[in-house]
Amino acid sequence: MQWNNKFVYPKSTRSIVQGSRHYSVNDELLPSVTTILKATESEEKKAKLAEWKNRIGHKQAEIISREATSRGSSMHDYLEKFLLGKLNLELLGDNTREKMMADQIIENGLRNKLDEIWGCEATIYYPSKFSGTADCIGIYENKESLIDFKNANKPKKDEWIDDYYLQCAAYAMAHNTVYGTKISQGVILLCTKENIFQRFIIDGERFKKYQNQFMEKVEQYYSQRMAN
Repeated sequence: MQWNNKFVYPKSTRSIVQGSRHYSVNDELLPSVTTILKATESEEKKAKLAEWKNRIGHKQAEIISREATSRGSSMHDYLEKFLLGKLNLELLGDNTREKMMADQIIENGLRNKLDEIWGCEATIYYPSKFSGTADCIGIYENKESLIDFKNANKPKKDEWIDDYYLQCAAYAMAHNTVYGTKISQGVILLCTKENIFQRFIIDGERFKKYQNQFMEKVEQYYSQRMAN
């Protein structure tokens, strides 16, 4: 695993516009990928989320969501330090849940698999369309790839993670557009809070299908904004 700083990623600032995350990149204010996904959710998905909140109670749902967000941020911090070669010795004795989750992803998903790193926590943007922060970009098992780190309360099934695939597809499409790369693979490396590791890989025609689906969502997002 080695660094290849072949691309210069832009500086960006995050801001909240009408309650949604946006990035200021190269004098453009662009909605984040997650903002677009949230704004274009299907009615079925909204109904399932509402049903879950009603079942366990809105207060408990808020607590679970907050904990997952905090856990994910800490896990990402460890993974970023690992990729940058900054995991120092004082962290070796850190046995927090987030550190152990990061270790699972490192040992099972990254070590001896991630050949080359182009960037981590890098600002990615598609001019005039959208932006976001990619967890890791580089060569994974000999393929130009977009790698995303996820945490979860329970193991996932492939059919449950459409949004993860759409996010990977969006970042890959943006990177290919701006930098002329040929990223054709999305890699999801996930660990649950009980330390269960999962890896999901999407490529080929299926990856292209998700790219097309995301661009449809982009058009839907901007149409909704015009209507409002």
